[in-house]
Amino acid sequence: MNSTPRALNRFLLALLGIVLFAAGALTAWAGASPAVARQWTRAGQDTLDRITGQLRAAPVPGTGSSWWTAAAFLLLLLLVGLLVAWIATQGGGRTGSLGAHEDAGRGTTTVDVSFAAQSIRDATAQNRQLRSTTVSAWKIRGAHALRISVQARKGASPADISSALEEVISGLDAVLGEQIPVLVRIAAGPRTRFAHRERVR
Repeated sequence: MNSTPRALNRFLLALLGIVLFAAGALTAWAGASPAVARQWTRAGQDTLDRITGQLRAAPVPGTGSSWWTAAAFLLLLLLVGLLVAWIATQGGGRTGSLGAHEDAGRGTTTVDVSFAAQSIRDATAQNRQLRSTTVSAWKIRGAHALRISVQARKGASPADISSALEEVISGLDAVLGEQIPVLVRIAAGPRTRFAHRERVR
């Protein structure tokens, strides 16, 4: 429930997997076939000779470097910048509010997520099937959404907890005056997921 570009990530991972698989397959083939190994060695030497020739053909005046070396350095910097930008797109989307409501002539009212969190905790405090409740807000594609994570006690019924939370969420919608997307996650332990229910309206 964040702004991570999952489609792009899957594409990049698939592309990386294909490249690594192809490299591994060619390496195994070269190890099993002396003829292929000789061809790879010859191709590698030819490529190295061409690169060396290109570097010598474009020297930087007054230095022992080549313009190709400078271009490769700039390309590396560009690649680093793209990687940093890609890392920056991961995750994110968490917000401290549930949106703002504008009233003509009276200004803007912002509903803080702490209001919703406290309201939900108070409403579930007497539920003996729950150990704890965590509430967070997210902004995805311009829309605000709520995530409720609850820790269930051993032997608790996921259906009963879901019904109780649905009632709490309906009450919150009535207080806010609007229905917002809500993701409810019920867990029975630090590593065990009891149920996973998503409500989008």
